[in-house]
Amino acid sequence: MPTTLPSPRGTSPRPPRLAQRGRRRQALVLALTLAFGLLLFVWKLGGTGLVDETPPLFAAAARAMAEGGDWLIPRVNGLPRYDKPPLVYWLMGALYALPGQARWNPLGSWAAALPSALATAAVMLGLADTLLRWPQTAGPGVLADADANAEDAERAGLRTTAVAQPLEAALAFALSPLVLLWGRTPVSDALFSALLALSLLLLWRRYAANQGAWWPAWVVLGLAVLTKGPVAVVLVALTLVLFGASQGGLAELARRLRPGRGLLVTALVTAPWYGLALAAEGRPFWDSFFGYHNLQRFTSVVNHHLQPWWFFGPVLLIASLPFSPLLLLGLVRALGPPRRGGGSPIRPADPPQSLGRFCACWLLAVLAFFTAASTKLPSYWLPAVPAAAVLIALAASPATPAGGVSGRAGRWAWRATLLLTLLIAAVFFTGPWLVGLIQDPELPTLPAELVRGGRLPLAGLCWLAAALLGWVVSHRKPAARLLALQLPLVLFVPLALLPSWALGDRLRGAPVRAMAASIARQAKPGEPLAMVGILKPSLHYYSRRVVIYEGIQPAGLRNLSDRLRHERRRGQRPSPPAEQPTVLVVIDQRTAQAPHWRDLQPVELDRAGLYRLWRLDRRRLEARAADLGTAGVPLEWRRPVPERY
Repeated sequence: MPTTLPSPRGTSPRPPRLAQRGRRRQALVLALTLAFGLLLFVWKLGGTGLVDETPPLFAAAARAMAEGGDWLIPRVNGLPRYDKPPLVYWLMGALYALPGQARWNPLGSWAAALPSALATAAVMLGLADTLLRWPQTAGPGVLADADANAEDAERAGLRTTAVAQPLEAALAFALSPLVLLWGRTPVSDALFSALLALSLLLLWRRYAANQGAWWPAWVVLGLAVLTKGPVAVVLVALTLVLFGASQGGLAELARRLRPGRGLLVTALVTAPWYGLALAAEGRPFWDSFFGYHNLQRFTSVVNHHLQPWWFFGPVLLIASLPFSPLLLLGLVRALGPPRRGGGSPIRPADPPQSLGRFCACWLLAVLAFFTAASTKLPSYWLPAVPAAAVLIALAASPATPAGGVSGRAGRWAWRATLLLTLLIAAVFFTGPWLVGLIQDPELPTLPAELVRGGRLPLAGLCWLAAALLGWVVSHRKPAARLLALQLPLVLFVPLALLPSWALGDRLRGAPVRAMAASIARQAKPGEPLAMVGILKPSLHYYSRRVVIYEGIQPAGLRNLSDRLRHERRRGQRPSPPAEQPTVLVVIDQRTAQAPHWRDLQPVELDRAGLYRLWRLDRRRLEARAADLGTAGVPLEWRRPVPERY
């Protein structure tokens, strides 16, 4: 991105003193934004292990690339993994290829999660920089330019807005519950959402300036397609169509953004890998990636992720807590008042002042597309959160009609935001009495540990301080009211959220890592390894061995016995009991009490948390499998399934 932009045509340049102050302010805001991003998403990133179930699969596939040298197709647990394109695996794998892993990356989570964390921080910088260069100080239909508006703001005593608005947008994005979770999680969602957001921001910046390079946005879009597939192109197209229609036509938008040439650039970025993968893997790759993971996820429900059509309504509100009232106000105001007569049903916005309109169309595009999809997950809303963050910041800013503190809607939205913040504080303060409702067999001691750690009252204090500070500042310096509310919530993350995350890792993840360490000590050469009941892919990652996973049902025992004899994958060779007489089995205590697993006379080698490490005689295992077969229990593992690890 260029460091400076010339004044729009027909306007006088800023006075030198004003321009110098603006550059210093811009540097300060971007430095603060980066500091917040590093604190929220990079600090203590490698202090906990990989969270089951999906992150260890990404991490294991990326590490296999780095160690095995096959950078074309991700593979995990001896099988190809076609669910996502390779960019996130390449970034993780590049970090896994660095020396000294045992010293700086002992749990594997630093290398795996750093791409997500840095991508999230990059979105924060992109949002802040865009609002610094194009402060939104005029409403839809008001002709004004960014530099003139900035000078007027200086004269009107609104310097605080010029600093607060970019920081507020960045923090409204970063403090979203979805972003706080996925920004530290080593999967593809955060990277995809970041690249999509940066592509859309670059497209809008090109539209607003009507000068400069047009192609960077399309290169970044290509990287998004290399992260999660063609859905990126669909979301960008929907956003641009909605925005063009709201601005009175697509012709001018197309003239500025050059989508024909742009899509060619995107194709040049993406086509080589897709072509090579299809040539190497053939029909299985086509059926799995394009058929199952893209088309089928849109047209039918997969992995039991059936949700009602209105699912993303509550997700929209929860993902922006406690700023949801401001988001709703910003969304309504960004579309502008209706226009009578022909043409567009709403008034076009001047290009440099159309960011709110653009973000409203961006959010609605994500909402429409994933509402139409049959498979629905909360993470699908992540691409809309940057747009929501801009709308929140504009709704809170007194420099825009959406945030006018004198308006009735603005006052009610702000009061509702303060009330939601107080309610969340109350939930944390009553947490010691509410945690008893948590009933998780994997975390039986979690309620007592949460109460003993004292983190819940500390979290309540952060949220209470946010509400009080927001209320006080709204009366004294309205331009900074949202920022005042956000700052204590930034402290909530390192003081309460991350320690709670570490507690969950100690209770849920550490026992699996203990099992992996015990396997390294106890396993005989060539002895196969299985996990039954509660299935944890992190066992594969930390044990560095192929793991045969089977569920708690009787068919799982039959499958395990047969797979040991017949299944072949990288790192595992089938064998009869005469060749490998025993198998190591990690089993949870509930599954161990199931009738079909009792009385097999295992040798218990170790235990940690809920898990037991058994050494089983395969002849006894096969005899029990034969009895189950006689009783009508089917073999299921040979049936084709779209996802297996």
